[in-house]
Amino acid sequence: MLTEIENILLQIDRFLVFPDEEWSLCSFPFLVAFIIFYAIYIGVSHTGRKATLTYVTAFSLFFAWKANGLLMFLLPATALFSWWATRRMMAHWHHRRLRLALIIIVDLLPLVYLKYTNFLMGIVNDIIGSNFGPVELFLPVGISFYTFQAISYSIDVYRGTYTARTRLLDYLFYLTFFPLLMAGPITRANVLLPQEREQRPGKPGMAYRGLWLIMLGLVKKGLIADYIADYNNWIFDDPTAYSGFEDAMGVLGFTLQIYFDFSGYSDMAIGLAALMGYELKDNFNFPYQSLNPQEFWHRWHIALSTWFRDYLYIPMGGNRCGMLRTCFNNFFVMLVAGLWHGASWMFVLWGAIHGVALVLHKICRRLFLDRIPDTVVVRVVCWIMMFVFVAFTWIFFRSRDLDTALALINHIGSDFSLDYFVPFLYARPMWLVFVVVGLELQSIRSDDCHWLQEEFVKLPWMVKFLIALVVIMLVVTFRQDSVQPFIYQQF
Repeated sequence: MLTEIENILLQIDRFLVFPDEEWSLCSFPFLVAFIIFYAIYIGVSHTGRKATLTYVTAFSLFFAWKANGLLMFLLPATALFSWWATRRMMAHWHHRRLRLALIIIVDLLPLVYLKYTNFLMGIVNDIIGSNFGPVELFLPVGISFYTFQAISYSIDVYRGTYTARTRLLDYLFYLTFFPLLMAGPITRANVLLPQEREQRPGKPGMAYRGLWLIMLGLVKKGLIADYIADYNNWIFDDPTAYSGFEDAMGVLGFTLQIYFDFSGYSDMAIGLAALMGYELKDNFNFPYQSLNPQEFWHRWHIALSTWFRDYLYIPMGGNRCGMLRTCFNNFFVMLVAGLWHGASWMFVLWGAIHGVALVLHKICRRLFLDRIPDTVVVRVVCWIMMFVFVAFTWIFFRSRDLDTALALINHIGSDFSLDYFVPFLYARPMWLVFVVVGLELQSIRSDDCHWLQEEFVKLPWMVKFLIALVVIMLVVTFRQDSVQPFIYQQF
């Protein structure tokens, strides 16, 4: 009897304290929960703005609890502090810069402690020869994203770029908005907060655009990224167990996987927001079409790139202080961006490689690149070089340590042969199909993608329903036994 009671208490404890590992935007439990939420939301949105914001905020906190367990309370705690401290900062004219610095430090403390404690302890151990053991910590899903949103709000209010007087309920809605909670995109106050004051749901056609983006995200994440992920994981777990050709295919697979995984999440998040009447900015713009490092970072994870540009790169001087300082600023920002992704030297190295690439591109552009004619041949060569470079850097991003990355690179260089292609084709035909489809999708022009979206919006509702049904059936049919978590939700 006592054992049964202990088991029941243990189950209750796990239910209340620990997160639901299956909870994500493309999981069946979330789909059911969102359908119920949305049906009620349509009715609540006609009762008034305050009721709508309260209802959405309550569901967002429920979403945070399902994703993070009891650590979800860090989110409302951050929101309450950031909102109160920012109001206090603007209410007092003296020492505003110091007050802003304190707000930023306090906002960052939970993120730094939970994400970087063990990393910093490892550095201390290496420096002084101590033997501090790692601390068992759980990193809340999305903490980096909502922390950066809170910081951007305080800085924008300090600068005067966002001047509206924000009520507590509005701010809670802004910082807890559930489509953005797991992996962004990082959204500024001046994008989301003004839309809170409009009547919901939104403009005609926005809901259908949202449905299109959700289906697109499901295809990217649930169909392409998840299907090719298993093989990629085998390669990066033990690259020496495979041929150099197979290792190269794994690198190509991960290059596509991380794009379709993260851009698929962003599409679903933006689509969910559109269903509710909120218009968010795109987070990706076909980054693998880039011809140089600078263009790549204008197209990849746009929300994070512009955040670092506006709140770190430009305050450091940007490109206004001469070539040497500009190069240092670029390199330093990329180091920080690498460290933002995780407490690992591999992420720092990944950021450093991109930082060096940005510096070299700026220098070469001044010396001779701007004088090279912009022909088709030149653009094709630049695209191939850039794609190969980005795929190369993903090796360091994905590998668990430097030895694994170097072993993978060495194995590709020493054991690569096209003789392996035919056996590989027979062994993994569907994997190659998804990779080829993924590569083909990289060639679509942005204008064509928007045209497809608008054509979908014009279709009869029955045709839209049938298309959505086909997408769901494809995802279910090709779904792997092990559902892959969103790569960026760990950051």
